[in-house]
Amino acid sequence: MDKPACFVTTIDLRLAEKLKDDLASRGFQFEKPPYTIFSAKKERMSCTLYSSGKLTVQGKGKDEFIEFYLEPEILGNLSYSHPELDVDFTPHIGIDEAGKGDFFGPLCIAGLYADADGIRGLLQLGVKDSKALSDDKVHKAARSIKDRFPHAVITIFPERYNEMYESFHNLNRLLAWGHATAIAELVEKTSCKEILIDRFADESVVENAVKKKNITVNLTQRVRAEADPVVAGASILARAAFLDGLKKTGSPWAIDLPKGAGAPVLTAGKSIVRLHGRAILSQIAKLHFKTTQDILVNIADA
Repeated sequence: MDKPACFVTTIDLRLAEKLKDDLASRGFQFEKPPYTIFSAKKERMSCTLYSSGKLTVQGKGKDEFIEFYLEPEILGNLSYSHPELDVDFTPHIGIDEAGKGDFFGPLCIAGLYADADGIRGLLQLGVKDSKALSDDKVHKAARSIKDRFPHAVITIFPERYNEMYESFHNLNRLLAWGHATAIAELVEKTSCKEILIDRFADESVVENAVKKKNITVNLTQRVRAEADPVVAGASILARAAFLDGLKKTGSPWAIDLPKGAGAPVLTAGKSIVRLHGRAILSQIAKLHFKTTQDILVNIADA
């Protein structure tokens, strides 16, 4: 959908001085036409603030100016540049996981903390749910995020995962333990108590896991929470950890393990078991998946 040639909004006039100072630092030149507080121009873009509080922006570079300065610094929302998002700039911790649906490799849970400036930085990095990014872009984004933000990554490799699953007898309780562990680590690092996670089970499952960590937080569980930039950043960290962990899991046997739990995984699993014996699965795979039995049908130990 095309953006309008002229953007019009209303701002709190208490922000007029900040807006003018920021524009001056960006090289804008000022005039004061009738009924305005100022009109600022730079190259082919103009920004006019009227005495009523109405603000207009038009010209070349308008969209980038609105997205990367005006919305985060003055308006406090992204309704123009990202109409599909309702971004919360309150400092908070986001948690997400990767590898839950993958037969091979680890389960990874990641947490990320960002304050208002950090959330703006995540938006500038173009963070989005890791499932929408290529593996190369996930790794590149993860490196940038790790360099700039407090974070925690929990990686549970298959051998340990299978032991824990036998103890928990339930994937959601195991996953809740991972979420609570990442939350506790980041609360200790940042003292932030505002937590947002992608809801994956009854809310009490994660709430109970957090209580066992003896921490008090404000926990929000939301379906499709990856729309939040902090949770999206956490999803990128978790996905990068999973991709690295998948490679590490297969490396002792010089195996490139496929992702997911579909036909390529079944084919690879049968081949691996024929070469190395069925005992290898406990070291490279999540044994409670139905895929385990599908692989072992009519397969004898090597």
